[in-house]
Amino acid sequence: MIIPCILSGGSGSRLWPLSRSLRPKQFLPLFDGESLFQRTLGRFTGSRYSAPIVIANADHRFLVGEQMASSENGEGTIVLEPIGRNTAAPAAVAALIAAASDPDALVLLAPSDHLVRDTDAFARAVADAVPAAQEGRIVTFGIRPSEPNTGYGYIRLEDGKGPVRPVAAFVEKPDLERARAFLASGDHVWNAGIFLFRASTMIAEFERHCPEVLMRVRAALAAATPDLDFLRLDAESFAAVPDISIDYAIMEKSDRISCVPTDPGWSDLGSWSAVWEALDKTEDGNSTLGEAMFVKSRDSLVVSDGALVSVVGLDHVMVVATKDAVLVADKSHAQDVKTVVEELQRGGRSETREHRKRYRPWGAREEIARGDRFQVQEIEIKPGESMSLQSHVNRAEHWVVVSGTLAITIDGETRLMTENQSAYVPVGARHRLANPGRVPARVIEIQSGAYIGDDDIVRYVDDAETNA
Repeated sequence: MIIPCILSGGSGSRLWPLSRSLRPKQFLPLFDGESLFQRTLGRFTGSRYSAPIVIANADHRFLVGEQMASSENGEGTIVLEPIGRNTAAPAAVAALIAAASDPDALVLLAPSDHLVRDTDAFARAVADAVPAAQEGRIVTFGIRPSEPNTGYGYIRLEDGKGPVRPVAAFVEKPDLERARAFLASGDHVWNAGIFLFRASTMIAEFERHCPEVLMRVRAALAAATPDLDFLRLDAESFAAVPDISIDYAIMEKSDRISCVPTDPGWSDLGSWSAVWEALDKTEDGNSTLGEAMFVKSRDSLVVSDGALVSVVGLDHVMVVATKDAVLVADKSHAQDVKTVVEELQRGGRSETREHRKRYRPWGAREEIARGDRFQVQEIEIKPGESMSLQSHVNRAEHWVVVSGTLAITIDGETRLMTENQSAYVPVGARHRLANPGRVPARVIEIQSGAYIGDDDIVRYVDDAETNA
C-alpha cells in the first residue's frame, strides 16, 4: 500500500492574473471543469493507494477541504502549514506521519499543480519504482525531455538496464546551450519533483544530511493541534524549520537515489505558454479557455473568465482577462509574468491576493460595483451553511434574494425569504444570512453608508472560521 502525499502550498504567480495567492493554480478548473489538485487526487485512487496526506497552506484550507470532498479520493489527512517552507519540510512531515503507523510504509510525494496526461504510463512508472523503494532507495521520476527547456532542473543518469536507473547528479536549470547538450546526450531527464520512498529511509536520510529540518518538523508535529478536519502544525516550531528544498536537503547528498525515466505527458504548467501547449488547438494553433475570437492570428492563447476577447493581427501572444486585471504578453516572455506580480505586491495591490469573487467556507461573495458610499455584491451561500452573526457601525444593507431560500435574522427575529423578496438591515442591527435549503441560495447585497470598508464589522458568533 502506497501513501500519497500531495504538496499543495504553491502560489502559482506565473499564471497571474487567473492565479492569485488565495486561489492559486492548483485549484483553478483549467481542464474540463476540474482543477489540477482534483486531477492529482484522481491519480491516486484504487487498491494500490491508501487515503492521501495533503500538506497545504493554511489560507487554502477550505479550498482543499471542498475539492477533496468532491473527489473520489475524498478521505485523508489535511496538514496545514502556517507559513511556506519549501519542499524539504513537507517531505519530513509526510515521512514522520507515515512512520507513526508503519516505519516501512511507502510514501509517494507529488506536487498538486502538475499535469499528467497519460495516467496509465505514470501508474506503470510507479509500479516499476516500488521494488527499489522497498529495498531502501529513494526513487525519483525523471521526465524524458522533448525540448531543450531551460525552465526545469535536470537529472543525469548513469548507464544501467531496466526501468530503474542509478542517478549520477542533479543539475540546476541550465542555459540554452547546456540544455541542448543535455537533450543530445540522451542521459538527462527533467526533474519532476516526484519521489517514492520508504518512510524510515527518508527519516534516516534527514538524520544523516539535514537533521535540523527533521528536528524542527518533529517539534511542529508534536505541538500540532486539530482544527475541524485539519491538523495545524505549530506555528512557532514550524517557523524555525530551514527554508530549503528536498533536492538541496537530501537528493543532492544521498547515495540512495534512483530514477525511473518516464514520459507520461507531464507538464508543471509553470507559465501560460505551458498552458497553451497543453490545451487543444485550432488549425491556426490558437487555444482558448473562455470566449475568444481570433482574426489573422496564430499560435496564441486567450483565457477569459467572462468577457469576450478578440485578438486581431497578432501571433504568439497570450491574453488573460479577469474581472479586475488583464495580461497581454508575447508567449516568449511568459516567465516574466512573475516580475509583474512582484511589482504589484510591492505596491500593495490586492489583485495579486484574491479575485473580486472571494470564496469562503459558507460560499462566496463577488463585488459587482463600488462607488462613493456604496457597494453592490452577489452572495452565494451553500446548502446548510451560515454566515456569522454580525453588525456594522457605519453602513446599512439591503438584501434581494435572487434564487433559493434564505433564513434571515435581524435583531433576533428570523424569517424565511425566497426569490424576489427583500429585506433592510439598519445601521447597528445584528444580522445573519443562512441557507436552510438543499440548493445554493443567491442574494444581491447593497451596502450604503459613510464607510463601507471590510473592517466595519462586529462579530457576535462564528460558527466556523469565516471572513464574511
